[in-house]
Amino acid sequence: MYNILICDDEKDIVSALKIYLTPEGYTLYEAYDGLQALQILRENEIHLVLMDIMMPGLDGIAATAKIREESNVPVILLTAKSEDTDKVLGLNIGADDYITKPFNPVEVLARVRSHLRRYMQLGGGGAMQDVCTVGTVTLDNRQKRVTVDGEEVSLTPTEFEILRLFMESPGKVFSPKDIYQKVWKDTPLGSEGTVAVHIRHLREKIEINPAEPRYLKVVWGQGYKMEGGGK
Repeated sequence: MYNILICDDEKDIVSALKIYLTPEGYTLYEAYDGLQALQILRENEIHLVLMDIMMPGLDGIAATAKIREESNVPVILLTAKSEDTDKVLGLNIGADDYITKPFNPVEVLARVRSHLRRYMQLGGGGAMQDVCTVGTVTLDNRQKRVTVDGEEVSLTPTEFEILRLFMESPGKVFSPKDIYQKVWKDTPLGSEGTVAVHIRHLREKIEINPAEPRYLKVVWGQGYKMEGGGK
């Protein structure tokens, strides 16, 4: 079964999340600040992190940035409704998703299952070629590996699945809601900002000039598509 790290300085929050997750059979680790979380990650095989944003010492934003220097493990931020700016910042530095307090147990379980499934490469939205190439970008679905101009690039599981979606159907336009529904497997309410952040991350990793992308193009008023890299 999978190992999940819960990091929140409020012990009641940690206890509530344990009540939701324990019946699923997950092994749960507890941390109460970012430094403890990093130590647990370095000493154990963790498959998903639930990370509070506002904590004393090393907060969730800084901890997530540190995690991204070492690991692509999915990170779901635990946020208050008043922390919209922090949500965006968290996504910018590599978090995969967020859940807003107070928690809905059904939502927590759905998000956790979705990100674990993606991370552990179980299922993934239908059959596709083992290897896809668009321009100089190559995606190897068996090895979960992406190269650009022959150089490997490191993607988070969410970024990989977004790129995979585009590379399955080059030239097809996907709206932000389409992308969110297919990748996050969730109702796409207020999804535009989350998708835009991940698209920007992808551009930074696969484009020579992210401001003038060759591959991931905006179709104004409709969404995004992937082209073959021509001028």
